[in-house]
Amino acid sequence: MFPPFIRFLSILRFVQFLGYMSFTLKVKYEGFSPSNRMGCFFNMKKAVRPMGHLGFSYVGLIFLLMLFIPNILWAKNKPEGYSPDGENKVLLAFERAGEILATASALIFDDFNFHGWTTWTWWLILAFAFMVMYILWWVRYFRSKKELQDFYSGFLGIPVAGAALPVIAFFLLGIYGKVIWMLAAAVILGMGHIGIHLQHKRELNI
Repeated sequence: MFPPFIRFLSILRFVQFLGYMSFTLKVKYEGFSPSNRMGCFFNMKKAVRPMGHLGFSYVGLIFLLMLFIPNILWAKNKPEGYSPDGENKVLLAFERAGEILATASALIFDDFNFHGWTTWTWWLILAFAFMVMYILWWVRYFRSKKELQDFYSGFLGIPVAGAALPVIAFFLLGIYGKVIWMLAAAVILGMGHIGIHLQHKRELNI
């Protein structure tokens, strides 16, 4: 029904696989045998705690500011003819739930902060790179004629980039922090936010 969305989910699954492989290599080189990898993963006294460590995250705050500030500016620069009427209620519920969970997770888990250079730091760099692309997409939008086709445009081959880029960034941030709540939030947010954008784009035939 939404081929670009299906491709996006495939990308998320691939990123998730890369995250698992990175963890496997990390465990291997830290001296854990294959037989106790899962025990290490779920043992809170060891390196990884998938439920997260409570504490303020300045990295999460930075990501949220990069997300919210352009949207605040967009409120006064909406494309002509834009209307949220007719949005799928299920997708909207996913979007709202994902927004709340992602915002809370970004702020209350200090796993997302920089804790010294490791191989996992590349996930943080990649997540930040997607947020930078998100900002660049907004710059292009604000410099455009601000039409609907500009708002639902892609960026560097990524469809509906205004919705997809931050979702990918927060998913990658979840991999970096190894926090399952952020991973779940990104998937839920992506289903709703990207789904709604694709719905509008299809209805407008652009």
